[in-house]
Amino acid sequence: MNDVSFFIDRHEGKQREILLYFHQLLTEELELIDKIRYKIPFYYHKSWICYMNPNKNGLVELAFPRGSELSNEQGLLVTKGRKQVRSIEFADQSEIPESLIREIIHEAIILDETIPYKKPG
Repeated sequence: MNDVSFFIDRHEGKQREILLYFHQLLTEELELIDKIRYKIPFYYHKSWICYMNPNKNGLVELAFPRGSELSNEQGLLVTKGRKQVRSIEFADQSEIPESLIREIIHEAIILDETIPYKKPG
């Protein structure tokens, strides 16, 4: 069991279900690499694609570090006052619009493959 699996196992209920759903999608289906960074799970291809951040309100945030570069044609990603990161929060796995989330993730992967990440500043 790796660090991300331990992280997921420490959560309970709906948060754990959401974390597990995204973890399996990102690592098994999309073959992204998982690592704990800043005490939460990040998923990589060439650079950061996304991360999951469970919060104290019982929600799980799926966030995209290069979100400002994504099209957000689905209208799901919010800024929360951040310059680069865009995210969406879920309280229950049944809320996840699977096809739209897959579109966003695939766009983030294509961005990662085609335009190298440049640190701001």
